This record gives sequence, structure tokens and C-alpha cells, in this order.
Amino acid sequence: MSSDASIPASVPVVPPTPSEVDRNSQVRFKSEGGRLVLLLPPEDVGDSINPLSWTEIWQQLKQRLDGSERFWQPNTTVHLIARDRLLDGRQLQAIADALTEAQLQLKRVYTSRRQTAVAAATSGYSVEQQPTVAHLNQPTEETGQAMAEPLYLQTTLRSGNEIRHNGTIIILGDSNPGSAIVADGDIIVWGRLRGVAHAGAKGNSRCLILALQMEPTQIRIANAVARAPENPPGQVHPEIAYATPQGIRIARASDFSRP
Repeated sequence: MSSDASIPASVPVVPPTPSEVDRNSQVRFKSEGGRLVLLLPPEDVGDSINPLSWTEIWQQLKQRLDGSERFWQPNTTVHLIARDRLLDGRQLQAIADALTEAQLQLKRVYTSRRQTAVAAATSGYSVEQQPTVAHLNQPTEETGQAMAEPLYLQTTLRSGNEIRHNGTIIILGDSNPGSAIVADGDIIVWGRLRGVAHAGAKGNSRCLILALQMEPTQIRIANAVARAPENPPGQVHPEIAYATPQGIRIARASDFSRP
């Protein structure tokens, strides 16, 4: 009996269409710029193809991790390109756990969805929120273009955490030494700022940095750079950092008036 005898003659063998092949390869790993990148399919894929559900994404991810096509070294960090995919904290944790089982470590999340950015930052991952995230090295918006709406995070940034956003960043919590906040707009830390803060990252020197307790490792506004004084003031009060032609100045929030 031939190997094809188990296939009824009345049922033709139809090869998969290009769209089906594309659907099966939407969750993929690739090496880019010395980094391991995990790309998820976008939710907005046009009218011709239905977007993959979370269950389908999860199944494809497990297939990639369990397959024999591994090209990465153990303990490699992973950058997740979520694009416009909406992910909550449980789904991000599921992805991180699956990567851990494969001896990989989720480090950073790139997303265009505010909810995903909040969930990732709250879970302790570095985050970069952009309007579109098609490529890790994709050029960011030029100075003068409209900024995104503020990104609100209720979390504490630990050492190694980095938050990037093409608008204002507002953090209800502390920014510990070793963390970094990079915003195209203002930075507001409703807590202790002890890490690195860079406001006006696209070159807007009118941006401000405000913190209830200003003890940064370094602050930057546009191209101006300053470090915190070696001897912090004895009294703690909200302060604002702003750029002047002579450099960055820090003033009490109650006394501040924009020059």
C-alpha cells in the first residue's frame, strides 16, 4: 500500500495559501542589532486577514520555543515588539514565564498601546511607547511634531528599568538609582527622583522636570546636562528643573515661574 492510500481520492490535498503561511509565521524570533527580538503580530492587519487571538499567539509562541530552530544562547535577554497588540499583566507574565523556561529573559517591551505600556512598566519591565513600533531602530518623531498624550504610571522604577515615551511621563511613585526616564515632553515624579531623567529628549528646551524629592543621578533637558548637588538640602520640598541659556536650574515649585 502506498503512503497516499490513507487519503481518500475524493478529498483533494490543497496547499496552504500565502495568507495562511503568513498567519503561521507571525509570531517569530529574530536577531537584530545584537539583540534577540520577539515580534508579535499586529491587531490591525487589514480587512483581508483576521488578526490572531491571544490563544493563537500563545500556541505559536510555545511552538517557536519548543521547536528545534533555536539560534540563541541561554540567558539571552529578549526585546518584545508588541506593536498595537493589547496585552495585560497576566499575558505579559505568561510570555515572561515561557521565555524563562527556554532560558530567556524578557527585558524590554515596545508598544504603541498605552494599556500595554502601563502593564509592562507595572510588571517591572523597561518600556518604550511609540506611535508605531515596526523596527527597533525605527527613527523617532522629529522635533515639532505633535506629542502623544501623557503616560501615567503608578509604580516604582527599580535599577535597570527604563521608560521611554514620546510625550509627558507622570509617575506616581519613586525612581530609584539605576533607573531612567526619557520623555519627549515633561517628566513629573510624584515621589523621589533618584535615577536619570531626560525631558525634552527630541530637543525641546522648554520642557520641565518636577519631583516631590529631587535627588537625581543625572538630569537632562534637551541637550543640557546636570548632576544633583553632592550635598542635598536638609529640607525636602517639591522642586522643578528647567533649562536656561546658562544651564539647568532647580527651583522650589512654589517659587517657580517660567523665564
